[in-house]
Amino acid sequence: MQCLSGLASFATIRTKPTTLANRNSNRSAKKPKLIRAMRAVVQRVASASVEVEGRIVSEIGPGLLVLVGLHESDSDSDADYICRKVLNMRLFPNESTGKGWDHNVMQRNYEILLVSQFTLYGILKGNKPDFHVAMPPQTAKPFYASVVERFQKSYKPDAIKDGVFGAMMKVNLVNDGPVTMQLDSQSPKNTNDAVEES
Repeated sequence: MQCLSGLASFATIRTKPTTLANRNSNRSAKKPKLIRAMRAVVQRVASASVEVEGRIVSEIGPGLLVLVGLHESDSDSDADYICRKVLNMRLFPNESTGKGWDHNVMQRNYEILLVSQFTLYGILKGNKPDFHVAMPPQTAKPFYASVVERFQKSYKPDAIKDGVFGAMMKVNLVNDGPVTMQLDSQSPKNTNDAVEES
């Protein structure tokens, strides 16, 4: 009888059901998915300029100021996505019809000022920022140059301006709106975005 009692007890332990609450608890304990993407902060401006060592190196009138953050895993497909979206974002009104959010920067024949900004991938550790996920400077410099070239080829070379990579810059702008949007080219590579909005 003692032996049977032990087996019954063992069976009870083995058949203890896993509740829905336990499963949900296990799922919530998983770490959040890290973003691996090129990041762009796009601002609609009345004017913008970049100053290095007291000298203005680039300036635009009406158009877009785009701060570009490069992730260590970025590739040409990320650059293609950001370039396409920035050029086609309808952030400007149609003055002929009075319709807002109707024209992109190319339709208005406006300019774009690109500024490399690795701090867009800063992560706070306590109160100190850490930039280890940003693309290293030796890799980022030629990659950023290719991003600028991609914009020039996709629009007009003289309409694309940029700052000085790696320099201490003072960026001045008059935000028009204000209008500021953030773009991430995160994986999966925006398969639902293959068809652009009309």
